[in-house]
Amino acid sequence: MLPDAWLKTAEQLCRVLAQEAARYGAPSPPAIRLQDAVCVKVTDPANSLPSYEGTWRNPQGIRCGSFTLNSDGSYYAEYDVLNLHPDKPNWFVEAVTVWGRDGVVKTEPRLLAAV
Repeated sequence: MLPDAWLKTAEQLCRVLAQEAARYGAPSPPAIRLQDAVCVKVTDPANSLPSYEGTWRNPQGIRCGSFTLNSDGSYYAEYDVLNLHPDKPNWFVEAVTVWGRDGVVKTEPRLLAAV
């Protein structure tokens, strides 16, 4: 799994993703849990240091979310919402994204125009 140094950050990313998914109208807000992600150690191409990537899959085996924990302390995560925006009927929320560094977490929905 992940080294202890990354566990707190990864769990925070899961909490924030779940909050954002619920905020943007996921029909039944997903339980985004770290233990459900498949994590792998990768090499950061920028500096050849170890980084970590995780992927969540739905019951059908389709990727529905992912995260990257970079060796420089930065991180990025996304999770599919696939729902109309709760306040903007002309917009569709494809996914929610979370990113940051050193405990600072920022979020935003990834929107598409509803056709």
